[in-house]
Amino acid sequence: MNAAKVVEDLKQRFPNEPEYIQAVSQVLPTIEEEYNKHPEFEKANLIERLCIPDRVCEFRITWVDDQGKVQTNMGYRIQHNNAIGPYKGGLRYHKSVNLGILKFLAFEQTFKNSLTTLPMGGAKGGSDFSPRGKSDAEVMRFCQAFMNELYRVIGPDEDVPAGDIGVGGREVGYLFGQYKKLTHQFQGVLTGKGLSFGGSLIRPEATGYGTVYFLTSMLATRGIELKGKKVLISGSGNVAQYAAEKCLQLGAIPMTLSDSDGYIYDPDGIDFDKLAYVKELKNVERGRIKEYAEEYPNAVYHAGERPWHEKADIALPCATQNEINGEQAQALVDNGVIAVAEGANMPSLPEAIKIFQDNKLLYAPGKASNAGGVSVSGLEMSQNSERLSWTAKEVDDYLKRIMNDIHENCVKYGTQADGYINYVKGANVAGFMKVASAMMAQGIV
Repeated sequence: MNAAKVVEDLKQRFPNEPEYIQAVSQVLPTIEEEYNKHPEFEKANLIERLCIPDRVCEFRITWVDDQGKVQTNMGYRIQHNNAIGPYKGGLRYHKSVNLGILKFLAFEQTFKNSLTTLPMGGAKGGSDFSPRGKSDAEVMRFCQAFMNELYRVIGPDEDVPAGDIGVGGREVGYLFGQYKKLTHQFQGVLTGKGLSFGGSLIRPEATGYGTVYFLTSMLATRGIELKGKKVLISGSGNVAQYAAEKCLQLGAIPMTLSDSDGYIYDPDGIDFDKLAYVKELKNVERGRIKEYAEEYPNAVYHAGERPWHEKADIALPCATQNEINGEQAQALVDNGVIAVAEGANMPSLPEAIKIFQDNKLLYAPGKASNAGGVSVSGLEMSQNSERLSWTAKEVDDYLKRIMNDIHENCVKYGTQADGYINYVKGANVAGFMKVASAMMAQGIV
């Protein structure tokens, strides 16, 4: 395989999907050496089959708003690869959603799910619908209209969606209810469900908690503890909230949170009481993070900016893709940050990753450090299949073990001659080899 040539060919075939091309171009060079040790991969044209999704589902969604006006959105499901298990990946409701973004997410999800050691393939889906500013009734009608199309291509042994940006417990509940209505089946076809109808304890916390568990494993390779460290966190949704919570539990000090309008910096740190306020603000009132600065006058709100110029020890980008550019990455380095663990998917641009690695920061890509969410989704699937519910401690213990196993695999494949651990290469090679082995064993399909 010549990685550069493969990427160039994909650019020609998919010229209007920059995020997808970015994701592929970040992965292929890191696996090129390992891939070329296996001539049987090239004979089977494995790399092209791995890059291009198995199936792309695209459909119109028509629904009626509270004013009686008919609205139209686009819906998608990208079923990327099911070599190691049923398709698995979140649904995203956001105005930025398009085919290229979902293809990048599904591609990344395939490797992430492989790293978990659980039997899950990779997929992603969603819509350009935004729940922001919509009533519960409007969100419900949209979710029902979305599921009217989606249900045709999902199932507990075929494709099991979960939540993502814009799709939380409320949306998953509406989607599950409509699936049940359409199929007459009560199945574990969605994860992130409410506890009263098949959900798992620790699922809401899993992505944020898992990111911090991975962070502590990285720090341990240099004999560093998380306790007492100042932490910059972007986002203020599910992942950011629980990353902040786990940081607090382990003695670290979250300093920032953000949303699409700007970020807050609290010089006193965000404690448990302040975090409880944020959860109420974002999860119940659907408010904006600037209201935090109105509630706590010592905090400063920076409109239209991201928190990467503040001084701290750790950075946890937990918002969305491409939120750290080269200049911001250099600011993090200059301000003393020693570790970056991604809670979001591909939040760092390629030039930012290069700066982190050139300066020997501990840097974990999202496919490794944010795999806790899909890991517990996989555990939710297991509980649904067994018709059992595990305790919070059981699930959390599984999560810690999975994140530790992912870290060990990254170290195994990513340790360089000088001792520096390239977590990007480690995660990509470890995830790729499992999927590649399964694909080869199953023939040309």
